[in-house]
Amino acid sequence: MASGTGRWILFTTVLGSGMALLDSTVVNVALPHIGEDLDADLGALQWTVNAYMLTLAGLILLGGSLGDRYGRRRVFVIGVVWFALASLLCGLAPNAGVLIAARALQGVGGALLTPGSLALIQASFHADDRAKAVGLWSGFGGVGAAIGPFVGGWLVDGPGWRWVFFLNVPLAALCVPVALRHVPESRDETARGRFDVLGAFLGAAALGFVTYALIGEAWWAGAAGLVVGAGFVAVERRRRESAMVPPSIFASRTFTAVNLVTLCVYAAFGGFFFLAALQLQVVSGYSALGAGTALLPTTVLMLLLSAKSGELGERIGPRIPLTVGPLLCAAGMLLMLRVGEDASYVRDVLPALLVLGLGMTALVAPLTATVLASVDVSRAGLASGINNAAARAAGLLAVAALPLLAGMGPESYRSAEEFGETFRRAMPMCAGILVVGAVLAWTTMRTPAARADCHPECRVHCGVTSPPLDPGERERPGPAG
Repeated sequence: MASGTGRWILFTTVLGSGMALLDSTVVNVALPHIGEDLDADLGALQWTVNAYMLTLAGLILLGGSLGDRYGRRRVFVIGVVWFALASLLCGLAPNAGVLIAARALQGVGGALLTPGSLALIQASFHADDRAKAVGLWSGFGGVGAAIGPFVGGWLVDGPGWRWVFFLNVPLAALCVPVALRHVPESRDETARGRFDVLGAFLGAAALGFVTYALIGEAWWAGAAGLVVGAGFVAVERRRRESAMVPPSIFASRTFTAVNLVTLCVYAAFGGFFFLAALQLQVVSGYSALGAGTALLPTTVLMLLLSAKSGELGERIGPRIPLTVGPLLCAAGMLLMLRVGEDASYVRDVLPALLVLGLGMTALVAPLTATVLASVDVSRAGLASGINNAAARAAGLLAVAALPLLAGMGPESYRSAEEFGETFRRAMPMCAGILVVGAVLAWTTMRTPAARADCHPECRVHCGVTSPPLDPGERERPGPAG
């Protein structure tokens, strides 16, 4: 940590991962302006969010494997460049179709750079400094997540929503030269076997078909999604340990249970943050900057209190935090029912977000720690990747399904009265999903054996789209920083 190389590694990995993190938090705030400027209906806005999450969730495990095999720095740099070029295309998009395609390409870049960011730190730093470096990486990332909606709102209200995407280009132009000059290359010399490209393709295709079925209300796409999903399961079972998602990892009852809880929790989060940003602007009359700033309390609470939550979870085990946390989040979402056309921020919006933020703080660190503790050390990276992908897939499906279940029409976000009515139907649904997660946690969670120094990245975590991603413990090259 005291060396110049160590500081450069930390700088470039924070900058690279911050691009993807910033993009996942600011786009929701820009959606009403994107819809107005491109004359897009609600379905197009859903795809603007989901096209990115679809390719990211489907390819993030493959991206980590590519880095291990061909070099983490190389794949990280390719991911940053890819992400920046896709961002430029997003900003230049003349219509909703081009924007959605560009967002899907952005997700590919995110799948390449996101796993490599933390893996570079884990592989490069001396063992004595590794936990501190990861903690700083996580803390800076948390600050980025906290200010993301504020920056996004300022850009949308100022130069325009396209600058939410253009911003990534200069960030990448700064990140790439630093990475090439100062970050040492590393790879997993023991990595062998084939890449599960077919599994990645089938998994992403199944999610894509189901998402299309929910947004476009096309029964044939739902049927195709089920068939392709069955094919994905069959391929993974046949390939076993060389599979992208080896079935044997689910032999751990705790791992299976905590992933079911993850699906419930992050489905509710994905649906909530998609709809809340629209509710504040369409119904309550907030500007994009006002809506982004209004949502800050959740991430600020996670930034300030997640370390304490992690320590508490280690002392009392995961069962209570993973039960109480979702229940608090459910209460916060029900409090959002008070947010209407004449809502007061202090009286109506802030209490809901504070309760929601406390619930998120209570559950995120123990959830990640439980995932990592439920499997052998050698499979920690795989377990974390599966958990991260499951969370993103859950958010993807929630953004697709909630408007349909709540009865939102294609033009509902243009009418304050119509959108407000359907928002009031959607929030109890999100709360109900969280209650299911709490019940699952209470009935299935047991305290797995603790692992020392395996999850410092979850101590200061502010991401609302997925749990923190841990590349796991591997054989390390000599210290470089």
